[in-house]
Amino acid sequence: MKLLLVVAAAMIDADGRVLIAQRPEGKQLAGLWEFPGGKVEPGERPEQSLIRELHEELDISVKDECLAPLTFASHAYEDFHLLMPLYVCRRWEGFVRSKEGQALKWVRPKDLRQYPMPPADEPLLPALVELIG
Repeated sequence: MKLLLVVAAAMIDADGRVLIAQRPEGKQLAGLWEFPGGKVEPGERPEQSLIRELHEELDISVKDECLAPLTFASHAYEDFHLLMPLYVCRRWEGFVRSKEGQALKWVRPKDLRQYPMPPADEPLLPALVELIG
């Protein structure tokens, strides 16, 4: 089974809300909500990938030192195994906006379970709720 390494960010605003993005139509798991991020490309460190993905998806600039690892998910899908570290990010430059047409929403951590998420994202929630409340 192929191992797929992806990275995700829990973007936390000054009000303690977390950013989630809805997977667009036409993509696998369309309509589900997830943390921003994406695949780690060959030769990239996970932090480099996340910085690149956040710029491509949200039009923001993040520095390496603004990413703190929180937890990770390991989930077996039918045709691949997903390994996904989750980083916390509280500082970035620019204004978060959707560059790829995905819906974005700022949500209180305790309310995240109200949004359907891919199975790999669900185990990330307890650590996030414990961190922020």
